[in-house]
Amino acid sequence: MTPLRMTFAALALSAFSSLAPAAGNPLSVHVLNLENGLPSPGINVTLEHHVGQDWQPLAQGTTNEQGRIAELFPANQPFKAGEYRVVFKTGEYLEKAGHETFFPEIPVIFKVKQTDQHYHIPLLLSPYGFSTYRGS
Repeated sequence: MTPLRMTFAALALSAFSSLAPAAGNPLSVHVLNLENGLPSPGINVTLEHHVGQDWQPLAQGTTNEQGRIAELFPANQPFKAGEYRVVFKTGEYLEKAGHETFFPEIPVIFKVKQTDQHYHIPLLLSPYGFSTYRGS
């Protein structure tokens, strides 16, 4: 499969995967490996909220066999408007796959304005690059 086809396949998988967010949880993530078009299990992910000048830790999880964390936001806290940061700890995953990596972790900062919506953060990953966007 050509790299362009793999990219389109990964985007299509990510789009379909975000159609069924976890009921009630406002935040999910999904990691796909662009090199082979497969999900990326075993990636540690942290969630932080920007408070003043600092980032306050909120939650952490590990991607499952489909490369997802369906419920990353803590169930016992209100989902507030503001800036959040999801950090994908990709270095160990890529090392286990036999790759060096230029990005041992990938922070994605995003702004929440509408707390009644679901936010899905997909990450398309390769050893020397990545892409992300707001899914639905």
